[in-house]
Amino acid sequence: MRTVTLPVAYMPLVDAAPLIVAQEMGFAESEAIALELIPAPSWSSLRDMLSFGRVDAAHMLSVAPVAMGLGLGGMTTPLAAVSVLSVNGNVIGVGRVLQDRLRAQGYGFDFTDAFAAARALKDAGQGKITFGVPFPFSMHVELLRYWAERSPLGLDSVEVRTVPPPLMAEALEAGDIDAFCVGEPWGSVAVDRGLGALLLPGQAIWQGAPEKVLAVRQDWAETEPDLLGRLMRAVWKSSRWLAQPNSHIAAAEILSRKGFLDLPSELIDRALTGRMVISGQGEQRECPGFLRFQGAAASFPWRSQSAWIADRLRLSHGVTGDLSGGINAFRADIYRQHMTRTDADLPGASAKLEGALAHPTAVASTKGRLSLLPDRFFDGAIFDPDGAE
Repeated sequence: MRTVTLPVAYMPLVDAAPLIVAQEMGFAESEAIALELIPAPSWSSLRDMLSFGRVDAAHMLSVAPVAMGLGLGGMTTPLAAVSVLSVNGNVIGVGRVLQDRLRAQGYGFDFTDAFAAARALKDAGQGKITFGVPFPFSMHVELLRYWAERSPLGLDSVEVRTVPPPLMAEALEAGDIDAFCVGEPWGSVAVDRGLGALLLPGQAIWQGAPEKVLAVRQDWAETEPDLLGRLMRAVWKSSRWLAQPNSHIAAAEILSRKGFLDLPSELIDRALTGRMVISGQGEQRECPGFLRFQGAAASFPWRSQSAWIADRLRLSHGVTGDLSGGINAFRADIYRQHMTRTDADLPGASAKLEGALAHPTAVASTKGRLSLLPDRFFDGAIFDPDGAE
């Protein structure tokens, strides 16, 4: 089979690992493709690279294809999120001023209790807190808003400002932002530079948040189904390798290289292992499942998750009418089509009640051995996707 080169855009984040590892470890080669990995300077430029055909596929924020399907953001090229690249992996952090106030209040930075963190931050904030976020249409914004509106923090206390992930530490140091929600390793970079402390992992707000997706243009998916299948299977194999604990050291070394994240491998290893350093004093917190690539249907693009995102965007942006354009951005049908040639255990349904699982739960699947992991929201809410259809 002739090897085909596919240009693929990514942002320099740990959760770009499935694409980077697919190329570097030979999983792409096993599918007779080569990935031309192109780093983007910002999420808006990455979105434009994919929309205008500069690349065929992209490591993309899970919210972005849904927002585009709803006509938000000024770019309406139909995109298909054909698989989830990562679940969780974000951190909420605060700058030195807020860190000092929180410690003066006796807050212990337990890194688990979203309600306690919100109460403490409300008192320490003394008014509006400016959070740096990577993009207006992102899980970072949705987690922040959900947390604020359903906790003592309150939406009135939160202001968001867009900052590209690699510049988050600089924005914090310059005083342009008071806090941040960003994907790793950029929260850890701020910590290691002594600019603040980590307050919460994203999973403390929603245990099952789809963070990044593998996105392609809808027309490309229709005209190049063979290439798409080869790309998806290469990424699936890569994600399976990444999910193995004995792969973490090698994965961190690959991602640390100058052509990719260009950061110390130890910094990257924190997200892969869930052993987070939360402050310049070296305080550590164990965070199992901090970032997941595969297992328990982690890579499956649940229609109920795109429905949750679409419903949140409806509330925050005043979207009226039918939400199907956004919900349909998550393509479980395409995932099923191309994953049948792998060992993937596919769930019997394409939607579920989001937030309903408090314990690992066996569900119907093609191979009969699938259990889903807890996916609770911090406030105990349960989202029924039928209400958003």
